[in-house]
Amino acid sequence: MKTDYLNEIPLAWEGVARIFEALGSPIRQRLLLIFEVDEELTIKQIADLFSFSRTTTLFHLKVLENANLLLRRREGREVYLRLNKEPLLDALQRVQKYTTEEV
Repeated sequence: MKTDYLNEIPLAWEGVARIFEALGSPIRQRLLLIFEVDEELTIKQIADLFSFSRTTTLFHLKVLENANLLLRRREGREVYLRLNKEPLLDALQRVQKYTTEEV
C-alpha cells in the first residue's frame, strides 16, 4: 500500500488535479467542446450560445482558465478565449504513465 500521499497530493500532480476537477462539470465540458481548432471566441459569443446566465458562464469559464485549459487575450474592450490543449495532453500523459508504470 502506498501511503505517501494520504495527506496531500504531490506538487507535480496539482495541475492534473485542477484539470480533472474542471472537467468534472458537464457544463465546463460543453464549454470546451464548442471550440474549433485554433479558434478564439469572445465571452459574449460563448455566453450567447448557452441558456444559462452570464454569471454562470463566467464562473465556469474562470474555472477552466484557472486549470489553464483556456487562454485569455484582451483586444480593446473584448476578451478572447481559446483552448489550451497542452495542459490537458500533459495531464493525460501523466495519468497514462502512472497507470502503466506504477499500478
